[in-house]
Formats: sequence, structure tokens, C-alpha cells
Amino acid sequence: MQKSSLRLKKIIFICCGLVCVTPFVDSSIALLAGIVIVNIIGNPFEEKTASLMHQLLKLSVIGLGFGVNFHEAIKAGESGLVVTIFSIFITISLGLLLGRFFKTEKKTSLMISSGTAICGGSAIAAISPVIKADSKQISMALGVVFLLNCVALFIFPAIGHYFKLSQEQFGLWAAITIHDTSSVVGAASKYGNEALQIATTVKLCRALWIIPVSLIFSYLFGGDKKKVTIPYFIIGYIVAMLLSTYLPQLHEISTEISKVSKLGFSGTLFLVGTGLSKEALKHVGLKPLLQGILTWVFISVVALVYCMGL
Repeated sequence: MQKSSLRLKKIIFICCGLVCVTPFVDSSIALLAGIVIVNIIGNPFEEKTASLMHQLLKLSVIGLGFGVNFHEAIKAGESGLVVTIFSIFITISLGLLLGRFFKTEKKTSLMISSGTAICGGSAIAAISPVIKADSKQISMALGVVFLLNCVALFIFPAIGHYFKLSQEQFGLWAAITIHDTSSVVGAASKYGNEALQIATTVKLCRALWIIPVSLIFSYLFGGDKKKVTIPYFIIGYIVAMLLSTYLPQLHEISTEISKVSKLGFSGTLFLVGTGLSKEALKHVGLKPLLQGILTWVFISVVALVYCMGL
């Protein structure tokens, strides 16, 4: 009886996941579907979901590069460079300050601050082994970041339309303030193609800051520098842009790869949603959550004012 019940849960889970990677399902619906499924039937593939999510995200990012013009990406990266450096510094500093105020455990505070400043779960995954964080600390930080990341996907496009942000303004704002790349892409794709290109490029430039930040934390905590993760998939994204830009004969194939990669992001968001079970949220304490919310709201408002002035 238990085996048949587990088999049924696996079938339902797989079917929902497959539906979410069709063109008929919006990225926010895919995320919501993951949350609903995990809280009704659970996650029968819990041990494999996190790994699959990261692999699918990387492949989708590379595929998205085939739909981006290299010269436009360079322009977007240059325009977002200064604000990226400033926002990372101010976000981590404020996050750590709030962590001290709320008396959040130090390593948890570092991961929440870095996840908010750089690229959500990816930053936490990269930094946690360097600072020797335990599973409870990692779960708490991921719970905070994933929860706020999900909220951003739903509310950011609405806020952007309310303030009548241009494609460029919204793309830059989303890249600076939404935690994970998957939700940045999901929110920006709902806003427009130009916003998507700018948001993806600036976000990936931002993700490169995982390396220096991890090295700094490794020095402070006496961690192993060999454990610092280098986001190689960003190189794949750059190669894809170059191929798409300088080999026009690949235009039709590039367009199709780009379309498929957007569906991959919907699948990634479905898997992100499956990480927000009631059990996972129980690990999120009130103080770490308040630290994450206040840090995120502050940088979101500051970045919004900046982008509106462009």
C-alpha cells in the first residue's frame, strides 16, 4: 500500500513538473504549483530536487544567452556595474548590522546578507562550506531567501507597472534586488524582452561577486579557499551570446534554444517552490526573517528610486 502511494505521488509530481515546462504555464504559476504540490503530497524526490534545480538553472541560463546580443549585453553590464558594486556592499553591511541588532546567529546572518546581496540560494550554497555553516544554519538562511524570492516574483512586475518603469529601468531594478536568477528571469520575462536581457546580464555579472565575497569570508573564518565555487555556467552564457551575435546563420536555432531555455526557468521555479514546504518554513526563525525582510525592503526601495531617476 505504501509503495503504491509513493508511486502515485511520484507520478503526480513528475506530471506537474512536466506541465510547468510547457508554454501554457506562466513562471509564477509554476512556482505556485511547486509550493502547492509539496504541501499537499510532499516531495517524493527530495534528495534529488536541489541538485536538479541547480543543473536546470545553469543550462537555462546558458540557453538564454542565445537570445541576447553581445554588444547590448556589454552596454547593460557597464551601466549596472557601479550600482552593482555599491548595492552589494551596502546590502551586506546593512544585513550584518541588522543581524547584530536582532542577535541572529553570525553564520546565518552572513548567508542571509550575502544571499540578498548577490544571488540568493546560489550565494548561500557557495558561501556555506567556506564559513563552515551547519545544516540548520543553511536551512534557515535558504528558507528566508527562498520565501522572499518567491514574493518578489509575484509583486515586482506589478510594482514596475504601477510606477511605469521602462524596460531598462525594470530590468536593472530586478537584477539588483531579486534574490535568485530564476526569479529575476521569471519577473523580467513577464515585463518584456528588453527587460529580460538587461536583467539576466546584470544579474550574472552580479553573481560573479560570489568569488571575491567567498574569498573574504574564507579569510575571516579560516576556511578552505579550494571550496570557493566559481560559477562556470556564466562563461557558457557569454559563449552563447557570442555565437548568437557573430554567427547570424545560427539565428533560427538560437531563437529556438532561447525559447526552450525560458521554459527551463519555469521548471526551475517549480522546483524552487517544492523547497517551500511547511517543514522547511519551520526552520525560519522570526529574527532571521525580519533581518532578511528589512534588508531586502531597504535595498529594493533605494534601487527603485535610483532606477526611476535613469
